[in-house]
Amino acid sequence: MKWRNPFAQDGGTAAAEMAMVLPFLLVLMFGSAELGNYFLDEHGLVKQVRDGARYAARLPLEANYTCPGATVSSGAETLIANVTKTGTVTGAGTGRFGASYWARNCGSGTQTLTITVRCVSNDDYDGIYQSLAGDIPVVKVSAAVGYRSVLGSLGLPTANLCLRAESEAPVIGS
Repeated sequence: MKWRNPFAQDGGTAAAEMAMVLPFLLVLMFGSAELGNYFLDEHGLVKQVRDGARYAARLPLEANYTCPGATVSSGAETLIANVTKTGTVTGAGTGRFGASYWARNCGSGTQTLTITVRCVSNDDYDGIYQSLAGDIPVVKVSAAVGYRSVLGSLGLPTANLCLRAESEAPVIGS
């Protein structure tokens, strides 16, 4: 008969190891899902803002932008906002994200989309800007929206998390 050590019982060690590793595994799993959701939302916001800036750069120069003064016409602002939010000039589309995406404010602010213009001196530029009487308008479309977290539905406080994106483009007209 073989002698057996009574202290060498190893039944249940796999279950004990799993119980020790399970919290780390859950954090890793939910963290990966949250990170993927963040990248999806941030990438979508960046693409929409970039589309708005590209559209703004193609609007007619003299009719929509003034330099010096750095102003945008209200009609152009509406068109740029429509393209940025919905992907269409009319504002009838849904864009990459729905209207509820743009309704979420970021922190204490209520305005999620801003369109600004800065004027750059055309002394050093040729080409299409050579005949321009004033400065060159550069339009910047920026957005800040509240982040909708996957883990927020589990009770974690994510109310003040923001996604921000901005894109600039020199106005070249149509």
